[in-house]
Amino acid sequence: MIEGIYVPHVTPFDEDEEINEEALRDLIHYFENAKVSGFVTLGSNGEFPYLNFEEKLRVLKIVCEETNLPVIAGVTENSTRETIRLAKEAWNLGVDALLIAPPYYFKPNEKELFAHYSAIAQSVEAPILIYNVPKFTGINIPIKIIERLVEEYSNIVGIKDSSGSIGRIGELIRRLGEDMSILAGTADLIYPALALGAHGAVIAVANVAPRLCVELYTAFLEKKYDRAKRLQLMINYLNEVLVKKYNQISAIKEAMNMLGLNVGYPRMPSLLLDEQAVQEIEFALAEVGLL
Repeated sequence: MIEGIYVPHVTPFDEDEEINEEALRDLIHYFENAKVSGFVTLGSNGEFPYLNFEEKLRVLKIVCEETNLPVIAGVTENSTRETIRLAKEAWNLGVDALLIAPPYYFKPNEKELFAHYSAIAQSVEAPILIYNVPKFTGINIPIKIIERLVEEYSNIVGIKDSSGSIGRIGELIRRLGEDMSILAGTADLIYPALALGAHGAVIAVANVAPRLCVELYTAFLEKKYDRAKRLQLMINYLNEVLVKKYNQISAIKEAMNMLGLNVGYPRMPSLLLDEQAVQEIEFALAEVGLL
């Protein structure tokens, strides 16, 4: 089982929007020191839609070189063929698993969804996690499709569910919790998901507050439930500001820069936040003791 707190880390850029390799290497060690369980590279927060094929491989290679922790590679592309191509290259680089969201331009129907993931599972030996993120893809993958995939393909081993629905996560746990890793994909559901039997979380806020997220997970495992609840409420506040209120890539990178992490800013079309937003982020970081 894949368990714990995984950070879906950002991709640092320099002033010319080029990958800042030195900053990326430093960032990996920063998260290691925060005791995260592993990395999700080229997830949504890694701005994967804005990177070309060669850049994605460069980022994955750097991360694999810098850490011995598990690395889950985001290999989502809009065609099955290109997803398989990237998946094979990522697996050859030495990643530990693959994270794959549905195609997000032409919306596949249920039959096409099943065929897409089936083709990938048959083409690569790597463990695969399904990435359910309707916020970005416009698709909430039916649980019955996930059940069929898990039943037919032993290398489909987990799901990151970013639907934001504790009811859906609970149903995934009820129906599939013994057969695959169920990971919460939204920071406001870490504690509720763990309480229902989830195996961990992959959350954007871990970029900014990795130690708080790890501490919540550890407190839950140690049955320090009051402490875990208090941490969840702090994380909820950060999540409201950094993920829900503003462009989350811009907000998360702004917060990380405030904390002394040299991650730069997103690639366009994402823009810098205005002064009011920056002040609100600074206030939120101070409120939870990060500044």
